[in-house]
Amino acid sequence: MAPTLILTAVEHLPWVTPGDDLVPLVIAATASQGLVPEPGDILVVAQKVVSKAEDRLVALAAVSPGTVAVKLAEETGKDARLVELILSESTAIVRSRPGLIIAEHRCGHVLANAGIDASNIAQDDGEQVLLWPEDPDVSATDLHQRYTKAYGFRVPVIINDSMGRAWRLGTTGHAIGVAGLDPLWNQVGEHDLYGNELRVTEPATADGLAAAAALVQGEAAEGSPVVWIRGCPRSSGEPRSSRALLRPHSADMFR
Repeated sequence: MAPTLILTAVEHLPWVTPGDDLVPLVIAATASQGLVPEPGDILVVAQKVVSKAEDRLVALAAVSPGTVAVKLAEETGKDARLVELILSESTAIVRSRPGLIIAEHRCGHVLANAGIDASNIAQDDGEQVLLWPEDPDVSATDLHQRYTKAYGFRVPVIINDSMGRAWRLGTTGHAIGVAGLDPLWNQVGEHDLYGNELRVTEPATADGLAAAAALVQGEAAEGSPVVWIRGCPRSSGEPRSSRALLRPHSADMFR
């Protein structure tokens, strides 16, 4: 049979609020839709619902920017309170210009505003922003273990978020938390169609799945933050976290 990859969004998931438990919510919504997960299926969960459940909402009115944040805010034209949060979530500011701050998140991922966002969250009680989970890999591991227990077979979990890419326009989904699978498919030593040995080929399986799921999840009012994926030819490597996807600083030619 020809390879087939099937992505199905979980419908009718309730609005997630701080303190909600994603595991029973997703299991119930999956069942009500008539979906029956099978061994080999992978679950992709949008960062926003994970962060909401973990109460990572911050009211900007409660943030007092420091001197460094005020200076960077003046240089970029951003709200100094937001900049203070970006600094607190980052280990380094990689680049900045008016309207943009590229930061290295505490978890090692490099992206705009250290992943802090104000979209798809309620603003009823004043301006709020949403931070990433404290450690997306830890969050993914917890979900992986609990879904695995609930379903009786291993359920790999990817937490994804949309990011921009250097030298290319637009955003794509990236894996920021991974548990239960190897995020890289090391094909070094295999051979291509002409018998040539592959020397550096290592597809980013988790990022590919995260990007595919993002197309189903949507970026606006679609309300489909959870996606089941079936048919992925996963790598045979041992499960690792999303940190396996990060290029070491010593090998970073672009910074």
